[in-house]
Amino acid sequence: MTSETEKTTLRIAVAQLNPTVGDVAGNLAKARAARADAATQGADLLLLTELFISGYPPEDLVLKPAFLKACRRAIDDLATDTADGGPGVIIGFPRQDETGRYNAVAVLDAGKVIAVRDKVDLPNYGEFDEKRVFDQGAMPGPVNFRGVRLGIPICEDIWGELGVCETLAESGAEILLSPNGSPYYRGKVDIRHQVVLKQVIETGLPLLYANQLGGQDELVFDGASFAFNADKTLAFQMSQFEETIALTTWKRQGGGWVCDSGPMSRIPEREEADYRACLLGFRDYVNKNGFKNVVLGLSGGIDSAICAAIAVDALGEERVRCVMLPYRYTSEDSLKDAADCAKALGCRYDIVPIEAPVTGFLSALSETFEGTEEGITEENLQSRTRGTILMAISNKFGSMVVTTGNKSEMSVGYATLYGDMNGGFNPIKDLYKMQVYALSRWRNQYVPPGALGPTGEVIPHNIIDKAPSAELRPNQTDQDSLPPYPVLDDILECLVELEMGTEEIVARGHDAATVHRIEHLLYIAEYKRRQSAPGVKITRKNFGRDRRYPITNRFRDRG
Repeated sequence: MTSETEKTTLRIAVAQLNPTVGDVAGNLAKARAARADAATQGADLLLLTELFISGYPPEDLVLKPAFLKACRRAIDDLATDTADGGPGVIIGFPRQDETGRYNAVAVLDAGKVIAVRDKVDLPNYGEFDEKRVFDQGAMPGPVNFRGVRLGIPICEDIWGELGVCETLAESGAEILLSPNGSPYYRGKVDIRHQVVLKQVIETGLPLLYANQLGGQDELVFDGASFAFNADKTLAFQMSQFEETIALTTWKRQGGGWVCDSGPMSRIPEREEADYRACLLGFRDYVNKNGFKNVVLGLSGGIDSAICAAIAVDALGEERVRCVMLPYRYTSEDSLKDAADCAKALGCRYDIVPIEAPVTGFLSALSETFEGTEEGITEENLQSRTRGTILMAISNKFGSMVVTTGNKSEMSVGYATLYGDMNGGFNPIKDLYKMQVYALSRWRNQYVPPGALGPTGEVIPHNIIDKAPSAELRPNQTDQDSLPPYPVLDDILECLVELEMGTEEIVARGHDAATVHRIEHLLYIAEYKRRQSAPGVKITRKNFGRDRRYPITNRFRDRG
């Protein structure tokens, strides 16, 4: 029998699971089930993700002593389980002692907590603000687990420049195991690979990257766990957007460790990845918050159509209710397109005309508005009537209202407060208009894994082909008041994602007056965005967590 000091094989089960923030008992149950699964696969060690026991990110929950105590009790209970001789466990949890409060991992084996390591590099940018709630951990050393010296850098410890991985290598680590809570944005898998390769090259050690799965408010954690061997080859690649536990086998070769076996899953391309992120984020928001079903206004336009498709794919047709809310300016095309879309998706479809309530509002306001010209105020009354009806259905039947505005519209304020902005969650909040079209075309050709919706064309081609319109006045189109969406989206990406100056944007070929107008609209719509529903983060800079501009703001770039 080989002694632990001569151990030549280490079987690590990597668990990319979907914890729920605050559900300590539920997350503990998930960890226990994962350990049982790992045991049946013959694993020596189960690797779970960052702050798994609390869910990630727990934000200000970790300021509550009762919450921290519950997390610690769960860790101790799980440690007791390891007395059975089965797999050891590495699991993330928030911990507190007399020196501070830390983002930590516990290593559990032989019935006890054999080691604790704290996160050193606390991210404080974009969606992260860990310095608000955690203290910086001490530079870690490796943990001796059954004769193998494991380095355990936690998430940002491999991204930053503090030298955590280098310190672990210099102090004798043989393998680096990194538990992560890394949210999705477009192209993130390639970026993670580059980050890990940099550490592999600098340390000469293999690095296993385990990432959380699931939606948490606006963030989507996409899994896609992987490892690189010391020779810079991809050792294994787990699936993206799928909850799974994979066994990886590591062997000692020539004085180092090599991942000898593990899964090699396909990573989705751009449109598929974005769609699946929207799907996962929406499904988890609805289910984790306890909504039994959802309702949305189906206008016959592209935005509400793709939201309906995402809702049916996420929840199933029986949990989705679509409502057409026609007024005198609603075209026959829109009535037909909405009905065809609902029929293709198989969900409930109701028609609630708004002529009578709009007329009632106008009548009630006739004396107040006497002597004024009809305009945007009257158009917004239509939208607000629709919003009120959808909220009434929500209140009566307990359905969450899905709001359907895209990022292009929300950028320039092309949305009505207390109208089409009403709702609990927006699956396309971080998709520009042209991206909405691209994802709609993709969904008509493919059904993503795990989707509950039908195959075939679920968004009628006429919805994709026709000019977009809010239909709030006769013959209205969006381009009456906005540049063509390809132009608008490019300007907005330059302003929002890239923080480019207006001179740089004009140099790309855009009209200067248009660029300045869009910048102005972007700034003055900030107050609306502050009141908008949460929605899935898809781009590198979404509104809310990533981009925090003042509402009161007189700066304009006239350079």
